[in-house]
Amino acid sequence: MMENLLLAFGLTLMAGLATGIGSVLAFFTSTTNTKFLSLALGFSAGVMIYVSMIEIFWKAKDALVGSLGVEWGNWLTVIGFFGGMFLIAMIDKFIPKQGNPHEVKKVEDMNEKETAISDPSLLKMGTFTALAIAIHNFPEGIATFTSALQDPALGIAIAVAIAIHNIPEGIAVSVPVYFATGDKKKAFKLSFLSGLSEPVGAIVAYLVLMPFLNDVMFGMIFAAVAGIMVFISLDELLPASQKYDEAHISIYGLIGGMGVMALSLLLFI
Repeated sequence: MMENLLLAFGLTLMAGLATGIGSVLAFFTSTTNTKFLSLALGFSAGVMIYVSMIEIFWKAKDALVGSLGVEWGNWLTVIGFFGGMFLIAMIDKFIPKQGNPHEVKKVEDMNEKETAISDPSLLKMGTFTALAIAIHNFPEGIATFTSALQDPALGIAIAVAIAIHNIPEGIAVSVPVYFATGDKKKAFKLSFLSGLSEPVGAIVAYLVLMPFLNDVMFGMIFAAVAGIMVFISLDELLPASQKYDEAHISIYGLIGGMGVMALSLLLFI
């Protein structure tokens, strides 16, 4: 149990700190590798959709049906699934438009020196983006932590998928902050801090949810996690990957992500 606990915290920390990787990539590359970004985002979406619909949803259903019976178990699984979608949709709705992390930025934007520091609202935009990403990462931290606690192999898959999609979010924080201030350290710090809400989510899950983590609670959390991950994939990852798409690369990434996730689940049977 202690090994699983440490693994769960470690995976959540790794996934969260991937925003910092995005920030570093923004500072040390002069152009955005759009093909790679499109492939990676599509891959992450494929992993998330497959693992949510094929594994997490059914684990939630098995737990709830086993505890509450066929009728209530099925109903609560569906309610939890769409409840997770509703939660993340509401988070998106109440985040100011200029701070929404779904607007992907390019590294090239940082090289337009003529507009740097000329628009102080960019600093506000970067700060809002950091806050928005922190809010998004909080439920993702709970998802990674609880998944790894119950099934380490599943937790690893979810952590990798979330880490991949956190990298461009790190760029989304760094670009406007650096743009507004010319300060790489400040841009990196804000990006880094936005990712820390993921392990904070894990700590909250440990302190608040752990005492109540029976089969019903586990089933409801997993159903909601499946909904959250499908929503993020359809609303954020796929549109972002297709923004940079060339010759259906995002779809190849999507199918590749599903294939890798399917293979990894088969290997851990």
